[in-house]
Amino acid sequence: MPWLQLRLATTPDDAETLEDQLLALGAVSVTFMDAEDQPIFEPDLGTTPLWRNTHVLALFEADQDADSLLSQLRVLRHGELPEHAHELVADEDWERSWMADFKPLRFGRRLWIVPSWHDAPEPDAVNLLLDPGLAFGTGTHPTTALCLEWLDSQALEGCSLIDFGCGSGILAIAALLLGARPATGTDIDSQALEASRDNARRNGIADTDLALYLPADMPQTPADIVVANILAGPLVELAPQLTRLVRPGGRLALSGILQEQADEVVAAYATAFALDPVAERDGWVRISGRRLGDATG
Repeated sequence: MPWLQLRLATTPDDAETLEDQLLALGAVSVTFMDAEDQPIFEPDLGTTPLWRNTHVLALFEADQDADSLLSQLRVLRHGELPEHAHELVADEDWERSWMADFKPLRFGRRLWIVPSWHDAPEPDAVNLLLDPGLAFGTGTHPTTALCLEWLDSQALEGCSLIDFGCGSGILAIAALLLGARPATGTDIDSQALEASRDNARRNGIADTDLALYLPADMPQTPADIVVANILAGPLVELAPQLTRLVRPGGRLALSGILQEQADEVVAAYATAFALDPVAERDGWVRISGRRLGDATG
């Protein structure tokens, strides 16, 4: 069945109001999209962050008249509409187009991220099944790719791991599939924790192997490995806590850092870690290293 799709340009401040107005007019779904490919990582607690330039996509039954809907929307908004366009889209057209953008991706020597509608290219490899989501990370962004490649390069068998800012759980799940046990994930967004749990179960990860917490509830027991793919500012601010979460002799990997921010993050961790050379991809970097001190201390 085809659908009438309205696309309207808006701002973060107006997006939710526009969503309510479109739903009031009978939209069967409303989606927010980034108009500039601008990544969002860790939002403030209790917020729903949006991009500076946001597109709102609303789907209506195909028999709705676009001009009439736009006229009614003008009345609701008491004035002119933002930049907009409309078109008829078929179910199979948008679904196939969306799915075609996501193919299996390889990270390092062993690890693949495989959407559910694809066969694993290497059935005997470590295959993490993960479908694209709205906000939480699927391996396509350079920061996630840098962390996945780092995990693939590490000896993880039997190592405890903390994924700080876990999002979809992709890093914790990858580590568990690569042999780590147990893992802990934490995120300020409870929906991210739900996504992590769902993705873990899809990959055959037992609930006992992946504990998930809001940050205030997470135990502060040091782990063998800590990964944090968030943002440079929080990484600097959280340096004392993240350092304490890595046992002496344990390993740390940080990302979500722009290349020009690397020096500041390096400085925040250099006294406690023997740091590796900074890894860079497409203007983003990964900082990793081993915590100084006696591993038995």
